[in-house]
Amino acid sequence: MTEPTPLEKAFGLSGKHALVTGGGGGLGLAIAKALAAAGARVTVAGRRADVLEAAKAEIGGDVASRTMDLSDLASLKDAAADIEASRGAVDILVNNAGNTVKKPFEEQTAEDFDRVFDVHVRGALELTRCIVPGQAARGGGSVIFLASMTSFIGQPFVMGYTTAKSALLGAVRGLSAEYASRGVRVNGIAPGWIDTALFRAATSNDAARLNKILGRIQMGRVGQPEDIGWAAVFLASPAAGYVTGQTLVVDGGALVGF
Repeated sequence: MTEPTPLEKAFGLSGKHALVTGGGGGLGLAIAKALAAAGARVTVAGRRADVLEAAKAEIGGDVASRTMDLSDLASLKDAAADIEASRGAVDILVNNAGNTVKKPFEEQTAEDFDRVFDVHVRGALELTRCIVPGQAARGGGSVIFLASMTSFIGQPFVMGYTTAKSALLGAVRGLSAEYASRGVRVNGIAPGWIDTALFRAATSNDAARLNKILGRIQMGRVGQPEDIGWAAVFLASPAAGYVTGQTLVVDGGALVGF
C-alpha cells in the first residue's frame, strides 16, 4: 500500500466513519460528498428513504443510508446503535438536519417553535448523547453542528429557527468544555448565503432581496455547497486537531461586511 502523503495525513479521513444527518440533499449532501472524497465511509440519515437512496447513488463509494426522525427522541438510541452495529463506530458526527417555520412572530405558536427546536437542538443533542460517549471511550472523535447566519444576525419571520441556531453556539462551547480532555472535538459551521435550491427559490423573484444579500457579502457572490463540505472535512480532520469549541463562519465576509 502506498504511504499517504503529508497532505493526506493532515486532511484525509481514510478509515473514519462519518454520520451526516439531513444528508439526502442541500448542504448535508455536499458535506457527505466532501467527507467521502476525503476517504471516509459515510452514512447519510434523514426521514425520506427515497431521497437518501438518490443521495447514495450521487455520492458513490462506501456510503449507506438510515432513515431517522430527529424529532422522535425516543427512537434515536436504537437508530444510533443500529448504525454503529452495521457500519462501525461513528468517528465523525455532523448534526446538519433542520427545518423552519416562517411566520411573523405574533403568529407563531408554541407548537411552531417546538417543531423547529425539536430537530435543531433537542434532536441533535440527543443523537450526540448517543454517539459521543463511545467517541470519548475510544479517545477521539469529532462532532460538528450546523449553525447559521441567524446565529449572529437578526432575520425577520424565523424566530424559532433563529433561537435554535443561536442555541447551537452554546452547545458547541458547552460540549467542547466537557469532552476536550477525552479527545472529542466539538465545533460548528455557520454557512452564509449558499447557492442551494432553497436559496434560489427564495430569491429568484425578489431582486431587492438578492441585491441586499449580495451587497452585504464582501466577496460579492453567494457560496457553493462544496464550500461547506470542505469546511466540514477540515474540522473533522487531523489538520484541525487543536481546534475545538469554535464555530467557523463560511460566508464570503458577509458577517463582517459593510
